Amino acid sequence: MKVLLISANVTLAPYPIYPIGLSMVSAALADAGHDVLQADFLFHDTSLEALGEEIRGYDPDIVGISVRNIDNVNLMNEKYYIENVKNIVSTVHQVSTAKVVLGGAGFSLIPRLILDETGADYGVVGEGEQLMVEFADNAARGIYPDDPLIGPAPRIHGKEIGSALYDERLLQFYLHSGSIASIQTKRGCSYKCVYCSYPLLEGAQLRKRDPKEVVDDIRKLRDRYNSNYIFFVDSVFNDDEGAYLEVVDEMLRQEISIPWTAFIKPGGLTDDIVLKMKNTGFAAAEVGADAACDTTLTKMGKNFLFRDVVECNDILTRHGIATSHFFMFGGPGETEETVREGIANILSLKKCVAFIFMGIRILPDTPLARLAERENIVAPGDGMLKPVYYISPGVDKAWMEKTLTEAFEGVRHCLFPPDTMDNSLQILHKLGYTGPMWDLLLPGAKRERNRHA
Repeated sequence: MKVLLISANVTLAPYPIYPIGLSMVSAALADAGHDVLQADFLFHDTSLEALGEEIRGYDPDIVGISVRNIDNVNLMNEKYYIENVKNIVSTVHQVSTAKVVLGGAGFSLIPRLILDETGADYGVVGEGEQLMVEFADNAARGIYPDDPLIGPAPRIHGKEIGSALYDERLLQFYLHSGSIASIQTKRGCSYKCVYCSYPLLEGAQLRKRDPKEVVDDIRKLRDRYNSNYIFFVDSVFNDDEGAYLEVVDEMLRQEISIPWTAFIKPGGLTDDIVLKMKNTGFAAAEVGADAACDTTLTKMGKNFLFRDVVECNDILTRHGIATSHFFMFGGPGETEETVREGIANILSLKKCVAFIFMGIRILPDTPLARLAERENIVAPGDGMLKPVYYISPGVDKAWMEKTLTEAFEGVRHCLFPPDTMDNSLQILHKLGYTGPMWDLLLPGAKRERNRHA
């Protein structure tokens, strides 16, 4: 079967992310003997006409559309993406007789509503490698499922998680839009953050890829595709089980060093560990504290306190790691007192950048969704396809916005709203500058910037 897989993502902030999930499904389909082509809405500059021409030219039997995000989870500047997916589905139906199958993390959160909203023929819930191969195999025999929602299937074991099939055309597009290539070392998240969908999507148990295969992928990205910056897309890189150290040790064993960034959680890092990571190219960290004082950290289900955030920041910055933090105000337990305490805590952090959000996007089946129902913020049965944000009844939204605006106005390294510098980042990436780029805001930092031709 000829299968065209399209990434529907249009998010550019904080930098464009290569669609690695789609590429992993592509690899599974190719290994099963199907003819696969990868396409990307951003690559076509979000032009439905250009995308339609590619569909027409390839003439696929099946079109899979990967839905990474439902919206941008930013209350201060809301953007809703399902309309884009609906337009892509419509374009496919206009130019092709192919069956349209939705999938991806965003789709799997609210599959039935998204399927109904977009008019796609089928949808794959959960991990797509096995399910898409079965769908294509059956379609080749003229067999299609009765239920348009397919899955979820049992989660595959860690060492069964294969390498991505990197599409050179698309990868070069992303490399020239920020020079960051994506790679995954594991799936699953054992933490219990009340708002997070990762345990729902990937399970609560870690499933580790073979570190040698991960490092082989890194070598391929560096040597074959000329990637000069890596982003580990794991929900948390420095997991408590130490899986990340197996990858770091294998990179050291193979003498692989390439600048990289990842999502880092406070706790567990030491000077020795960070030095070891730095020897593999560790250059930037995105720290997900998410709340800014002990009261709200506890209510958010975090297993650390703000002193751990400070310690993590100090260790990273002491070793020259460009460090950013992400904070959300308005979560469970938030009051005027905790807002003021959180502001003071953020301003006390040294040599880092802080991205500050207001409100928390409520996702179905999370503890936060159940709390929101009890507090009458959402109605029972509300699928939450359109964004709904949690703001604690203990704080007034208008007061909080005014207070945050005044507190961070003129503080160059504290961004509220969090997308304040998005346009500037995109311009720098288009000019050929590499990496996350927000490190240009680090107080007093004089960092040499790399620029590719």
